[in-house]
Amino acid sequence: MPERLLPLLTDQPQSGDALGARLGVGRVTVNTLARRLREEGVPVVTTRAGYALAPGTPAPGLVAVTGTFGRALRYRGTVGSTQDEARAWVDDPRDPAPHGAVVVAERQTAGRGRRGRSWDTAQGSLVFSVLLHGPLPLPSLALLPLAAGVALHAACGVGGLKWPNDLLTPEGRKLAGILLEADLRGEEARRAVLGLGVNVAAAPPGAACLHEFRPELTRAGLLSRLLTELERWLAAPPDEVLAAWRRSNLTLGREVRVLTAQGEVSGTALDLGAGGSLLVRLADGATVPVHAGDVYLIGSLSAPSRPQEDTP
Repeated sequence: MPERLLPLLTDQPQSGDALGARLGVGRVTVNTLARRLREEGVPVVTTRAGYALAPGTPAPGLVAVTGTFGRALRYRGTVGSTQDEARAWVDDPRDPAPHGAVVVAERQTAGRGRRGRSWDTAQGSLVFSVLLHGPLPLPSLALLPLAAGVALHAACGVGGLKWPNDLLTPEGRKLAGILLEADLRGEEARRAVLGLGVNVAAAPPGAACLHEFRPELTRAGLLSRLLTELERWLAAPPDEVLAAWRRSNLTLGREVRVLTAQGEVSGTALDLGAGGSLLVRLADGATVPVHAGDVYLIGSLSAPSRPQEDTP
């Protein structure tokens, strides 16, 4: 199985004979396993010096881990969804995933975004999921995507945040997205899985990639930065998260159209509520909170408007 070879590979070439000796197979078999890994999307580089992962591959041993997040890390080629892989891992009776465990993959065949949409995994993207053990009170769940957005902005250092779950370039092209899925029991979640996707070296049509702005960032380096920032911001006090989100946003002060399960809400995005809802002022002057929905920003983002943080 090619999965036997993958944990042995680093960004330094190793000969087929050396890898074969560790696996108990011949170098021809090693070559076959390497070819299968490439077919699954793993960037295996073969040279006269041997076999290696491409520089910057977000694999164990190549991602610097400074805290709890990512200490347990599984790297895969092609999976259905990193969200589902994380759930399967936590339910493994022999090796259950701990809090902060990470699953990262090169390709997803059944990746999904918010509201059941598909989640494209373009070559050169960074897609991963982080397991969060509970119990997590329901009020805290709404703040998790906002905290993850603050972490994304801090790690990437580009653009701003669109409520509730996107990182955009200054002119409004999508760089990254966030998906939170929680297993609810009564008034709390026993666990949650936070998925993030960042266009690093390539992007779908109409979107943007990070290398347009930060060409020096590798996927392994970015994942390391993201795990550090996520661990910090997911544990930060709510007021601190909301204040940091306000400073990083491209939403507040804009005319918006929000599609919710109850219908469309149009008006001016004023501020965030205490629980992370978006406060929208309607044309008649009334202010309504939006707790979930898809936001469309109206007009150009070339001259961002920054509301005061004490806006009611």
